[in-house]
Amino acid sequence: MKEYTILAVAGVVLAIIVDMLVLKTRLMLNKKFWIFWCVMFVLIFIINGYLTWRPIVLYGEEHYLGIKLFTIPIEDFFYGFALLTLNIAIWEFYNKKTAG
Repeated sequence: MKEYTILAVAGVVLAIIVDMLVLKTRLMLNKKFWIFWCVMFVLIFIINGYLTWRPIVLYGEEHYLGIKLFTIPIEDFFYGFALLTLNIAIWEFYNKKTAG
């Protein structure tokens, strides 16, 4: 079973639902968010690429799809997207709430 794939995709779906429907921060509609994500993609690629190339971090072949960008499983980008999106959405929600 591809647990990492399932959890990474579920994380992306959850992040989008929380952003768009629950907190209504609507990051997905913000150009600045996508510029930020492009920068983070490059940074994730560099840091995660190093960790998987060395190999400091190893993945069990049975837990992910096996699709890689160089040495990085594609699921790592999904996981990173979900993690960053949820954190930014929560930050924006509480920032707007305290601002008035």
